[in-house]
This record gives sequence, C-alpha cells and structure tokens, in this order.
Amino acid sequence: MPGPVRYHLGGFPPTGIDWESLVSLIGQANAAIARYDGLVAAIPNAAVLLSPLTTQEAVLSSRIEGTNVTMGEVLEIEAGAGGEIEQPKRDDVEEIRNYRRALGVSAKVVEDRPLTPHLLREAHMLLMDGVRGRNKDPGAFRNEQNWIGNAGCPMDEAGYVPIPQAHLLAGLDAWAAYVASRSQPDPLVQLAVAHAEFEALHPFKDGNGRLGRMIIPLFLYERKVLSGPNFYMSGYLEARRDEYIERLRAISRDADWTGWVRFFLQGLIEQATENQTKARSILDLHQHMQKEVAERTHSQFSPHAVDFLFSKPIFASSHFIEGAKIPRETAIRILKVLREAGVLRTLSGGSGRRPAVYAFPQLLNIAEGRSVL
Repeated sequence: MPGPVRYHLGGFPPTGIDWESLVSLIGQANAAIARYDGLVAAIPNAAVLLSPLTTQEAVLSSRIEGTNVTMGEVLEIEAGAGGEIEQPKRDDVEEIRNYRRALGVSAKVVEDRPLTPHLLREAHMLLMDGVRGRNKDPGAFRNEQNWIGNAGCPMDEAGYVPIPQAHLLAGLDAWAAYVASRSQPDPLVQLAVAHAEFEALHPFKDGNGRLGRMIIPLFLYERKVLSGPNFYMSGYLEARRDEYIERLRAISRDADWTGWVRFFLQGLIEQATENQTKARSILDLHQHMQKEVAERTHSQFSPHAVDFLFSKPIFASSHFIEGAKIPRETAIRILKVLREAGVLRTLSGGSGRRPAVYAFPQLLNIAEGRSVL
C-alpha cells in the first residue's frame, strides 16, 4: 500500500509550468473576469446587492469542509426563525457567519495593506472564533506536524502530509514573497499557484481550506483585478471536490503544476460566467423591484424597502422596521402590501412579541441557482 503524498519540499515556486499549453485559457479567464467586473463595477452599492452571493459562497466553501447547512437556513436563523433546525446546523451557521465577517474585515485591510501571512493570521482568528476548531490555536500557525486523512488515522495512513514543521516558517516566507511579486507573467496563474501552495503548506491546525479559498477574492481585489472582493469560486470547487483534491495532491506527488493551473483557470472562466449571469439577474430584479414596489406602495420610502430586501432576503418584520429606516406605520403597511402581492412569502407568522418572518423568494432562487421557495 503506497504511503501518503508528502509536501513538495524544494519544489516551490514552480519552474515547470507549461505556459504554451495554457495561453488560450489564460486569455479566456482574464476576459471572463473583466466582463464580470465590468458589470459589478456598474452596480450601485454592489456589496449590498450581491450580499446573498457572498453568503452562498461562504456556505459552499464551508460545505467542502463538511458542513451541511443551506443559505436559506443561515438566513432563517439570522432572522430569528428556523426553530426546527437542529443544533449541528446551528453550529454550521456560526461558521458561515464567521466566514463572511473574516472576508469583509480582510477586504477592508487589503485596500491599504498587502496580502500577507500576518493578515491571514488575523482572518483565521475571526474564522475560528467560537466554532469548531476554536481550541486549535486560532490566529497561530501550527507548532507540530499535521496531516490530512480519515478522522483519527495515523500519519502513515493519511492522504496527504503538509510541509514538515521545521520548514513551515520558511515555506510561509516563500509563499509571501511569491504573492507579493509583481513580476509574474500573469496574475491569474499567480493566484492559482498561491492558492495551491497555501493549501499544500496547511499552516494552521484547522480552517486551512476555507481560508485558502478566501484568498481568491482577496488576491483579485488587492491586485485590482476586481473592483471589489465579490468573486465566488467555491461553487466550482464544491461541485468537483474529488478532482479539486486530486489536482492539489498531484502537485506534490507528480510536480503537476500545469494540470492544477489548467483546472483552476477553467474554474475561473466558469465561475466568472456564472457570477456574471447571477449578478445581471440580481441587478435586473433590483431595477424591476424599484419600479414595482414604488407603484404598489406609493411611498417615498420604497427605495429603502427594496434595498433592505436585497440585503436580507429572509428577515423578521422587526428587523425590517428597524433596518430599513422607514417610519413604523409605513413599514408595516409596505410589508402588508408586498405580502399580499406575493413579493414576500411568510415563513412564520408573528405571535405575541414574536415577529413574523418573511422571505423574498425571487432573490433567493437567483443566489441558489435553483428554485428553493
């Protein structure tokens, strides 16, 4: 029985990438991301309108690591509903919330600071706050050898063994120097290599997968390839989880950086296209709802109501009254009008001091990429 794949000590940065075979994909990936960003840059308040996609990205990235919660369940719990959702999923929701928070804070940081190991430590601390792995030194690089395999397996039965502990800090320094380099032939290939190397180093005791995927939008934003940290890659990686893992293993086992970069670039192309489709659908829906809600409610506060629905497509009525910045009586009337028009769906009725919880199905269905409500 073959032993585990072990880290490619001395094999980073890669020197054997077959650039000629990647030229076409590099061009397609850069063009696809440019088209997507051109749309996003034109969206007013893109962070609000695309927030459901950010939540969905957090859900899918965490699902690769074994969580089992949907975006709808995350939003229901945040709205104070979902009483039938059991505790394991509630724990998963906290991981999703931490992911969004860590990404948001880190994105603010890279506006003024480069993407460095120190920043990753800060993000890791936020990512692991109060959730599974919180007892594994959040914000600190590991101080012992780790390995990846079935739960509880010994190292010689692992699927992969990251860089030896004695070489970890030197490996992180090499990673940081590579990420900071402005002399690489193409930033998307540089990102592919940086993501794979981070996962290969596996510098933390837990949370490496989620943090490694978070590097993708942060790098694109820090390099000004994107106008915001609004790129969602985990759908592609989650749908191809087995190939994703095998391509990463093949780097250390076979020095197959070219195969990994090809897989990653194809993912950028597919996700940029899907992201663009979803962002366009959200923008079109927002424009439609601005008109429809204004016509139905005849209220000067209709734009506030619409923006709130896009920021929180599942919400408690009390949150709407507080968060939309609309006078209470007007807010209650707007909710009634939208519910009766079928724009909103009641998930749970209000009772006593418990507020009603509503969903905005059209937006949820776009973010999920399927009919969920």
